[in-house]
Amino acid sequence: MPERNTNTLLNNKNQSLQESSTHPPAILLRYRRPLIMLAHITAFASSLMLSFLVIHNMNFEKPGWVDIYPTLLLFFLIVKLPVFGFFKQYRGWWRYVGISDLRGILWASFVSTLIIVFVWFVTTNIEVVRANIPPDLHRPAEGVCIADMFATIVLLSGLRIIIRLYYEEFRTSEAGRMKRFLIVGAGNAGEALLREMHRMTVAEYEVVGFIDDDPAKKGTNIHGIPILGVVEQLPEVCQERNIEEIAIAMPSASHQQLRRVIQVCEGTKIRFRTVPSITDIASGKFRVSQIRDVDINDLLGREAVQLDLYLIENFARDKTILVTGAGGSIGSEMCRQLCNFNPKLLLLVEQAENPLFYIERELCTQFPAVSIKAIICDITDRARVCEIFENYKPQIVIHAAAHKHVPLMELNAGEAIKNNIVGTQTVADAADNNETTNFVMISTDKAVNPTSIMGSSKRIAEMYIQDLNRTSKTHFVTVRFGNVLGSDGSVVPIFKKQISRGGPVTVTHPEMKRYFMTIPEASQLVLQAATMGKGGEIFVLDMGEPVKIIELARELITLSGFRPEEDIEITITKPRPGEKLFEELRIEGEDMQRTRHPKISIWNNIPMDRERLWAGINELINIAKAQNHSQIVQKIKELIPEYIGRTTTSTEPANT
Repeated sequence: MPERNTNTLLNNKNQSLQESSTHPPAILLRYRRPLIMLAHITAFASSLMLSFLVIHNMNFEKPGWVDIYPTLLLFFLIVKLPVFGFFKQYRGWWRYVGISDLRGILWASFVSTLIIVFVWFVTTNIEVVRANIPPDLHRPAEGVCIADMFATIVLLSGLRIIIRLYYEEFRTSEAGRMKRFLIVGAGNAGEALLREMHRMTVAEYEVVGFIDDDPAKKGTNIHGIPILGVVEQLPEVCQERNIEEIAIAMPSASHQQLRRVIQVCEGTKIRFRTVPSITDIASGKFRVSQIRDVDINDLLGREAVQLDLYLIENFARDKTILVTGAGGSIGSEMCRQLCNFNPKLLLLVEQAENPLFYIERELCTQFPAVSIKAIICDITDRARVCEIFENYKPQIVIHAAAHKHVPLMELNAGEAIKNNIVGTQTVADAADNNETTNFVMISTDKAVNPTSIMGSSKRIAEMYIQDLNRTSKTHFVTVRFGNVLGSDGSVVPIFKKQISRGGPVTVTHPEMKRYFMTIPEASQLVLQAATMGKGGEIFVLDMGEPVKIIELARELITLSGFRPEEDIEITITKPRPGEKLFEELRIEGEDMQRTRHPKISIWNNIPMDRERLWAGINELINIAKAQNHSQIVQKIKELIPEYIGRTTTSTEPANT
């Protein structure tokens, strides 16, 4: 605690120092525009005098033009002040001067010079005016005006640049020892990041150089900072230059490009950071300098999902929607997505009170216009479920509640049957009896050729609602997908905890592969699939390419600033009960039917006879009450011949 308080005080002190050095005194801000105008008047007076001296070969003895200088200066000021005001030269913030400001000075100087030359020649043709102008001023008038224009540009540009240099160089103080910093990406984002880092009043980083994909850039400089090589040379550059942090300044880079950079640097003990996305920068939401740590989502996420928002809005708007498992990772995100389409009433059904409490508070804060009702309910409690459906008559049901942890369900097979099959049966029957319009069940890739109790229980739940659809007015559909990043109990948060403890990171098998999808992407595609369903379909989401779990572990260790196998050990254990080396989830093949959405397909299968299916499910439910694992496995094999399950299961603790 004392250390935390000390760090807080130091951070507050550094922030106060930065704020005090960043903002000018209040009196300067209050009178900023008059002071800027005064600076312009001084520059105009100096430029006119300098132009006369240049034209007269720097003759400092009193020439004839000295007597007329005040009158001529007044004339120049009458023209220049409004012209420079028209070009908004009195509104600039000089410490951030850039090319656009210099362009404004050029235009204002050029236009004001044109006006002055025109007025000069008109008035000098009037005899009365001509008689009062010294003879030595008639002929060189054009030269004076041109010299004045260039002198004005030089003086005003120089004044602004001096102010900027003052803030960037002379008022920059070091916050302790500066970290050696390398920027990956020598494009616009990299240059902008370097510029903004130079503007920081408290210097924390020493930018050592750039790295870029283009070999032709090697050896060139950006603002005096060299481009040291290409991405493949990152480890050597980091070692030679003692790099401590890397910023990936490629806001439009693909996830594959980011992964390539991280994988190249696996052997280095370096912290990685990245600039905001190009969309956030363009919208003004973030600046380039607001860099953040690279997250595993940056490496495993996919391109933004293209949705038919019109169809989804018609599906959800002004409807009463019930979401089971509303406090879970998928259920809570489904609620967030649905609130964007203004449902009439959103019913949050959840057995665990704490997750329900938090998601209700979040939604009520973010979507105050949406009517939300939090309901604590065990979905296997038929009387309670029927009461909810009879009271609220939901038109749409998103069934996300399920037990999903594979090893735990192997050890508690009866609970998997009760929650995943009986719970689904209970909610689906209530929807059927109350003529719910649409019922969407969230399933899993583990239901494909299942090897686990969890996967087989979800497959049987799929079979039940697909069969129920044949005689129901409700449109029952299923949506299958794989692992989602960051969900409770998933591999990513477990790895992060192991890394924070100093390791080891445990991987069950070096060839273990999994599909990954972000929670928002999965939820959005579920809604899109729901709008397509006519009833009875099993939709399969495109999960992209599977990722090796051991590679995921290495990347997480690298992102945390450690070296795999050196700083953090990776330990290979063994597959846990019910686990596959790889999941089977494809959207192409003879048994797959494409839809109009490129990331959604339909699995074509032959349904089982209803009498046999329902009788088998009832027998399985009765067997599950005794929690006899062998009998449960045997009965599941009768319902799902492709199920590969062991009749006995180990009781040893689960390892990640």
